[in-house]
Amino acid sequence: MQLSATITSKRQLTIPVELFKRLNFKIGQKVTVSEEAGALKIEPMEALLDRLAGSVKIPKRFAGLGLEEIVDRAKAEYFKESR
Repeated sequence: MQLSATITSKRQLTIPVELFKRLNFKIGQKVTVSEEAGALKIEPMEALLDRLAGSVKIPKRFAGLGLEEIVDRAKAEYFKESR
């Protein structure tokens, strides 16, 4: 399925609703964006975590937290330390 979209002057791209629904994306969901053979690849952050599962040790301070909370806390810690 090929659909068209437009990249705005702010480099934003709207995902066509058909693909958005078909791929079960959610508003506000974290995704990864990468390049493969000259094409953009967008996938849920959970897919990356599934591939990394078991290969990266989760720090104890993040044990039992969901992905969104881990990302938010890690960002807060990083930016607090870099000031």
